[in-house]
Amino acid sequence: MRRSRELKILFYVNVVIIVFLVGYKLYLNFVEENYGAVHAVQMERIERCLKGRSCFSFTVVGNVKNSIGIFEKKIVPLLNSSETDFVVSAGNAVSGGGEDKYRALHSTMEKLGIPYMLTFGEDEESAFGGGRFYEHYGPYLFTFVAGNSRFVFLDGTGKTSWDWQFRWFEDLMAGSSEERVFVFVGRPPIPVNTVGLVGVSSKSFLDQDVGQKLVSMFSRFGVDVVFSANLPFFDETFCDGVKYIITGGSGGLVLNDDLSFYHYVQVKVDEDGISIEPIRLDIGQHPFFRTLESFWFFVHSLFYVGYVNFLLMVCMCAAVAIWLYSVVFVEKNYYPDFDSPSDPMLNRPIGVAMFTNTFFPFIGGVPVSVDRLRRALSSLGHRVIVVAPGGGKSEEGVLGVPPLLRGFKVFGVAVSNIFLPRIYRSVSGFKPDVIHVHHPYWLGSVGLFIAGRMGVPVVYTYHTRLDRFDHAVPIPGALFRNFISHAMVRHFCNKCDGVVVPTESAEYYLRMIGVRRPLFVLPTGIDRELFSRVNRAQVEELRDKLGLGEEKILITVSRLSKEKNILFMLDALASLRDICDVPFKFLIVGDGPDREEVETAISDLRLDDTVVLVGAVSPENIPVYYGLGDLFVFASCSETQGMVVLEALTMGLPVVAVRSSGVDDFIKDGINGYKTLLDRASWSDRIRTLIEDPDLSKRISENAEALARKYGMEEFGRSMEKVYARLLNKKVERE
Repeated sequence: MRRSRELKILFYVNVVIIVFLVGYKLYLNFVEENYGAVHAVQMERIERCLKGRSCFSFTVVGNVKNSIGIFEKKIVPLLNSSETDFVVSAGNAVSGGGEDKYRALHSTMEKLGIPYMLTFGEDEESAFGGGRFYEHYGPYLFTFVAGNSRFVFLDGTGKTSWDWQFRWFEDLMAGSSEERVFVFVGRPPIPVNTVGLVGVSSKSFLDQDVGQKLVSMFSRFGVDVVFSANLPFFDETFCDGVKYIITGGSGGLVLNDDLSFYHYVQVKVDEDGISIEPIRLDIGQHPFFRTLESFWFFVHSLFYVGYVNFLLMVCMCAAVAIWLYSVVFVEKNYYPDFDSPSDPMLNRPIGVAMFTNTFFPFIGGVPVSVDRLRRALSSLGHRVIVVAPGGGKSEEGVLGVPPLLRGFKVFGVAVSNIFLPRIYRSVSGFKPDVIHVHHPYWLGSVGLFIAGRMGVPVVYTYHTRLDRFDHAVPIPGALFRNFISHAMVRHFCNKCDGVVVPTESAEYYLRMIGVRRPLFVLPTGIDRELFSRVNRAQVEELRDKLGLGEEKILITVSRLSKEKNILFMLDALASLRDICDVPFKFLIVGDGPDREEVETAISDLRLDDTVVLVGAVSPENIPVYYGLGDLFVFASCSETQGMVVLEALTMGLPVVAVRSSGVDDFIKDGINGYKTLLDRASWSDRIRTLIEDPDLSKRISENAEALARKYGMEEFGRSMEKVYARLLNKKVERE
């Protein structure tokens, strides 16, 4: 109860934050004015103020660093109540060169009732702030004359070439006739004693060569005072008749001791000369208020990062608000619904429209699974239509969709033209009760769309580990493996009404990536009748056709593609051949895009006499090839079920496979086969054990056949009926 109340408070606070962000952004865009050429305006004010006067005073501040607690709240009121004529920042008036910092400084300086000028310093230049300074205030180096005195501002950052600045200063002073000259440069030209200060380095001062050049020029042209900032203390030094003032205590971090303290410098000019007095402020700022000030500048800065980032920030807050709403206000029941039948049954034949990106004549696990489900449901009296790639001609029960572009493939399969109106008309005319999709993209997405339009439940069977197909997509492999593939599957699953998985390991994976829809563990059934028709004569005929002798026959049924790890098996068997006492042949049944690479590997490993590359075989002829084998070997790590493993077990073949999803659920180590790590030595060692120990092989073969008996097509169809019944029952309850 307490947690719920706290989350509600957090939700409403988040909503208030969103309203504040949007409102403040609107305020900044429609109320706060833009500003530019500030120095031109301020210079005119100073010249007007000092017109006809030879006596005046001004204040120099340094290291303001956007201070609110010290400069804006303490120093600005003192200056406004004093008799000073104008204020000059000797550098670092902002804490950084971001637009937010310049906006905040402008707001602070506008509270001054007197004119002001800024020196271009290190902080003004940081974070690409040079352009902002130029846009809002003006050039980095400039000069003006007022009260029969010349004020010169140099670029102490070096952003402007020092050779150019030297030339400009010499030309300027050569024609100057003013009585007094004041120079402002952000970094001190003369190093001073900084013992006791923290974080001070040689970079706080101008480079030695530049500093010496400036000192010589200042002395030669009779400069009276040079003001600098960049250090958090006050210092006064004479050199060759010129006074050098360092002032850096008007708002930045100071130590509040005898050396480093808050202050500003008061300068008075009259007939007697120039007087300079540091005004020490016996004030400090509590760490809490300094932290609060920093937080405010962080918030303030968010409104100047551009519309795209601002929208991202608002969307992020909105997402948090939506999540909080779902947690706080949306009721959830994680236990089964005991008001619904625990085992609902269909009481009538239904129509099922299946959508798949691969189907016959393409040979693969998904087409075989879809075809078996189609036949199982049809035998139970249900209407079934399969929407699949084809040449545009439709056979009974199959709606063939022509390719979008000839030769264009994704994940190695042709891309169908999903924009054909005929697809939508045909499926609507079929009037399905359930739509069953077999891929989370393309034709699978079409099925999901049509299900939504027709208001029927949609079931998705998770057949394929997309993360193992990173080699087939034109994006960085790690990005696809680690994020995109899982996001695709999660997003698609959570839009379906139910998800069928062939194994418990697949169910575990989907739960781990965040799938929240009902999951049903339902392995694809085996056509036991087809496999039972294999006789010895067929097997011997095939053996003669392939030229096989008395060798032990290792067999695998697989597409020739990277995710199937064919090269791993070839490497391992090449090593096994040299140490095994029993001769063997290795039959690879299947075809695929990597056939040439496999053929090259066979040649390079000198396995031409050991490996038989059979090629593609139709599903109805596959059982005879299993009948040839003494042992089924497998190394794919991309399976969700590994249907060929189950087929091999049905034919009584011991299995040696790499441990992975889709294999781990069916192979009981040492009972009906062996599972190993993805290690050539371990994998080949298990094969050697079985082919050299006939008694062990026979015992495991008997166990293999016994375990596979429960995976039949009729059981498969009946189980899928229950899935459909459960989802249709929920649909009726919602209505």
